[in-house]
Amino acid sequence: MTDKQSDGIFYDVVSPFCGIASDDLVVQVDGNTVTVKENGDSVTTPGFETPITDLSPRINGQEVSLEQAVKHIAGLLNNSKQPLIGGMGTDLNGARAAMALADHSRATVDSQFSDAAFRNILVLQDTGYMTTTLTEVRNRVDFLLVVGTDIELTFPRFFERMVWPKESMFGQDIDSREVVFLGKKPSGNASTSPSGRAAQVIECSEADLPEVISVLRALVKGKNVQAESVGGIPVSELAVIADKLNQAKYGVISWSGTQLSHAHAEVTIQNICEMIKEINNTTRCNGLLLGGKEGDTTVNAVSAWQSGYPMRTAFSRNVPDYDPYLNRGQRMLDDGEVDLLIWVSSFNTAGTPPKTDATTVVLGRSGMTFEQEPEVFIPVGVPGIDHAGRTFRCDSVVSVPLKKLRDSGLPSTFDVLTAVEQAL
Repeated sequence: MTDKQSDGIFYDVVSPFCGIASDDLVVQVDGNTVTVKENGDSVTTPGFETPITDLSPRINGQEVSLEQAVKHIAGLLNNSKQPLIGGMGTDLNGARAAMALADHSRATVDSQFSDAAFRNILVLQDTGYMTTTLTEVRNRVDFLLVVGTDIELTFPRFFERMVWPKESMFGQDIDSREVVFLGKKPSGNASTSPSGRAAQVIECSEADLPEVISVLRALVKGKNVQAESVGGIPVSELAVIADKLNQAKYGVISWSGTQLSHAHAEVTIQNICEMIKEINNTTRCNGLLLGGKEGDTTVNAVSAWQSGYPMRTAFSRNVPDYDPYLNRGQRMLDDGEVDLLIWVSSFNTAGTPPKTDATTVVLGRSGMTFEQEPEVFIPVGVPGIDHAGRTFRCDSVVSVPLKKLRDSGLPSTFDVLTAVEQAL
């Protein structure tokens, strides 16, 4: 639980900004000013410390009351032939309200992170995959293979909290764990073991990863590979990695759908996932999908349990209509199919809507600036700072509670979207 002290200090605060949901932050609150005192990082600290600059909604740049803004949005929805609810940077309750509003207004729903998320989702829908949890990694992993991903860039505390904890649940020698990066070199040294042993790095271009993974899978299965190198990597070096995967007691292969951005990256991910299944014929191995920032894991989970489908679901026919291609929000905007865009981004001031000719409504974090002022802008509270909430970690199995830290007076995304639905 989060305890507030008389000096405005909160302990054991959960971060809503990182996919591993670090829950040991020490945060000081003075009025509307938030300062991370302990255990912050390059992702979490700016997330908490972004100042509030806007408190009032605007219509066409003019300040109005929240009631006026809500009424105006309802009017826009009533007159819209094809609304799109996009961005979806919100918590669990905000996502539930967005889905309810989409159902009522016959809108399409898509997340700003869907391009990356669907590199994994398409594999899950096609052939399935075997994945693990952060807790299992923390307590069991003995060999970690990171594919095409610089974990430190978006998960600065991943190694500290999940790979190099002071102890594991089953008495494992933590320092004996081995880390290998395949494809991309890490940007820092967080992957170095407590005794100073650096991770092994086997570099290749992202364009060569599909072929490299195919060869690695063949070697894992004991196939003979005649080529001497692939993607600039000696096959003998990949054979060593294949042997370590087959010999590990609990191997983990990790990747980020965001960072695997080459054409048809989902095919590479599918190859990884099928290799993991094959390794499990003789030992234990699992995948770890790294994502979960700004609600992208949360909104897909909410969409799935409320509609039966992930993002990119339309309600124009009064039933959930899922199509990962036709309902891609950016495609719909580019092709001029949308006349009203409701953009939700409550975590990050940089999460502004794309350029579009569609009438735009933004429910965004206070402090957002726009090249083109939206017709309606409502500054909303940040989950885990301005109001309580819940968010899912990147492993999709644990939803963590977010506590309210200050009284800014900003409404939650849930409050605003629910009010709009009721005004329809």
